[in-house]
Amino acid sequence: MSIRLIVKHPDAVLRERAQEVTKFNANLHKLLDDMAETMYDADGVGLAAPQVGILKRVIVVDVGDEHELIELVNPEIVSSEGEQLGPEGCLSIPGLQGDVRRANRIVIRGQDRNGNPIQYESTEFLSRAFQHELDHLNGVLFIDMAESVYEARKLSEQEQDGE
Repeated sequence: MSIRLIVKHPDAVLRERAQEVTKFNANLHKLLDDMAETMYDADGVGLAAPQVGILKRVIVVDVGDEHELIELVNPEIVSSEGEQLGPEGCLSIPGLQGDVRRANRIVIRGQDRNGNPIQYESTEFLSRAFQHELDHLNGVLFIDMAESVYEARKLSEQEQDGE
């Protein structure tokens, strides 16, 4: 595994549509492993392949819940309901956050690293993370959808420690 360079806005690769994965092989496994390591190293909760310069429909998400690391290849949302408005940031757009309206509950399906079908039903933060990463696969950034964009607030040491 290795940490990859995260592509930053306004790099054009972030605006391109990623291609469907058709080969489930060692190269895909290495990409997934590298993406997870890169996401964790950057203290992120999600990463899409275009963010490391690879135009493939691949995402990794870990919001720190019971699911732990989720790898999805060729993901698609099959149903959504409800609405939530909340803050989002992006490893490709450091220093900015925005308030983005998303579905509160989604069902997302795709394939695992070996091509087997998988599906997740998610709500709230996990739902938001899935939708954010799926947007990356279609060349859409959170700043395109945000109702407001603002500088990311730095947490004090007390806030970081949960005090």
